[in-house]
Amino acid sequence: MIASCLCYLLLPAARLFRALSDAFFTCRKNAFLAKSSSPQVDGDFAMAPRGPDQEECEGLLQQWQEEGSSQALSTVSEGLLVDKGVAESSLAHLMDNPGEQDAASEDKWSSRQLSDLWAAENLEESFPEVLGEEPLPEVEGPMWAEVPVQTGPQYADCAVLPVGALAAEQWEEDPAVVAWSIAPEPVPQEEAPIWSFEGLGQLQPPPVEIPYHEILWREWEDFSTQPDAQGLVAGDGPQFQFTLMSYNILAQDLMQQSSELYLHCHPDILSWNYRFANLMQEFQHWDPDILCLQEVQEDHYWQQLEPSLRMMGFTCFYKRRTGCKTDGCAVCYKPTRFRLLCASPVEYFRPGLELLNRDNVGLVLLLQPLVPEGLGQVSVAPLCVANTHVLYNPRRGDVKLAQMAIFLAEVDKVARLSDGSHCPIILCGDLNSVPDSPLYNFIRDGELQYHGMPAWKVSGQEDFSHQLYQRKLQAPLWPGSLGITDCCQYVTSCHPKRSERPAGWAEPVIEEDISEPKPDFPRTVGTIQHCLHLTSVYTHFLPQHGRPEVTTMPLGLGMTVDYIFFSAESCKNGNRTDRRLCHDGTLKLLGRLSLLSEEILWAANGLPNPFCSSDHLCLLASFEMEVTAL
Repeated sequence: MIASCLCYLLLPAARLFRALSDAFFTCRKNAFLAKSSSPQVDGDFAMAPRGPDQEECEGLLQQWQEEGSSQALSTVSEGLLVDKGVAESSLAHLMDNPGEQDAASEDKWSSRQLSDLWAAENLEESFPEVLGEEPLPEVEGPMWAEVPVQTGPQYADCAVLPVGALAAEQWEEDPAVVAWSIAPEPVPQEEAPIWSFEGLGQLQPPPVEIPYHEILWREWEDFSTQPDAQGLVAGDGPQFQFTLMSYNILAQDLMQQSSELYLHCHPDILSWNYRFANLMQEFQHWDPDILCLQEVQEDHYWQQLEPSLRMMGFTCFYKRRTGCKTDGCAVCYKPTRFRLLCASPVEYFRPGLELLNRDNVGLVLLLQPLVPEGLGQVSVAPLCVANTHVLYNPRRGDVKLAQMAIFLAEVDKVARLSDGSHCPIILCGDLNSVPDSPLYNFIRDGELQYHGMPAWKVSGQEDFSHQLYQRKLQAPLWPGSLGITDCCQYVTSCHPKRSERPAGWAEPVIEEDISEPKPDFPRTVGTIQHCLHLTSVYTHFLPQHGRPEVTTMPLGLGMTVDYIFFSAESCKNGNRTDRRLCHDGTLKLLGRLSLLSEEILWAANGLPNPFCSSDHLCLLASFEMEVTAL
């Protein structure tokens, strides 16, 4: 009798929950895909991606109705898809039961890495072959369509939701894609929490205008005055200003290899077509002058990313990882703002050298800023832009340090001037190291005493102190045959001449014909250095929230591994030197896009989600360079 009463009571409630969740997410998804671009885009029109055609929409709806109803009902009744406790327990389960999951490559956080990552710490692991995607169907017509931008100041970053899409029958019949829970009216950023589950019975259709960053609001932190239309500001003299974005966009192949990391996501938001549209929307919204990307899948780059970015005014360079890997790094710049002086791809793989048998790569470009006409005889120093993605494996700090030494040596070569100094440098990418780890401090402070340090401690990602056997760093870290000194410089000023230009590069690479570097040179004992004077754009802490900044969330555990470093002069702050507060060098930091805390990302169901289509957040900063008269 009691069971029958409960059934009569719970069944209508469950149906109500399902209808509410169906209606909410459908409207939110439609609004997001229809959102406008940034007000920074000039003119009355902006570029926006076209949605799927009617047949694709009907097929997707039918699939959701057939497969997603039972999952939707249970998910809504439980609230968020996952919570932090579930992720932490899953992490512990993976570490205790490594054999239950398929082995994955070391590019992502996998069960094999979390348990006994590499048996006996052997460097000669075998990697599974990268899964390839089926070729994408060709789409007729232009990839981007023009839509008017909202000009009202109240909704500068808003997307207009079509009123016709809010018909009552659509609220009742649209299938559930439960990636978000029920949301109340928008609240200011400083008010937490972003989501609330109170008043479920009073849910109303969302307003016609939905702010672009209503859920994951990221403020622009301005450290200077706004530039004029030419990118110059008034002051002691004209200045050259530009913006740079660094972004790990999550290669589709790597996501498929490590599918256990994305169980909290609905499969539809993980499809490349959906993610590609979101990524291009994000690039267009922030409109950077330089774009540094990691985890760029090669076929997606040539088929979609490079053509689309070229339409947006970028010139792109791409370097695929060595071996059988299918992703790599890309650096794109606007030729209206910069002229290419030289481009240098960096490969960390060295045949026969156990320390450097990984396939990670980097890119180093030397760009000449272009000043507007009418300023007379003026000049701006060249800018060195370096982008890389170093090894993930938390236990192999020795490999990470060796890769970073090669990368810094290449940056030193490209950025070095005739008088021995360096032009302004921006070094960015996914460094797979946390703030204040030895690797981070080495980049920022220019020196590291590594002899006897446990290899796992270098990046600070995981604490493996409980392990009986710990690999420790020995001096010298790399052999002299590598041709790199302990000051992270080539023994000779440049590389040996490369016999071939990197395949697919859009512009010629400037090369120098010199002899092989000499292997014999003095070595220090257990200390490495560099003289590039770099500091971080971000402070890695949110003082208004009292929480650390987060750039990624593997298995729901927030951490910072993505960085933008730039040239800065050291300045004394009291009795100590704090480079992170120094912005008065040749390259001055004007502003940055704020990051988020782990708690905020948890409220948004982690990463990726329907709004952010990567498992990393993008980093964006604005810089200024002085224009000097000749």
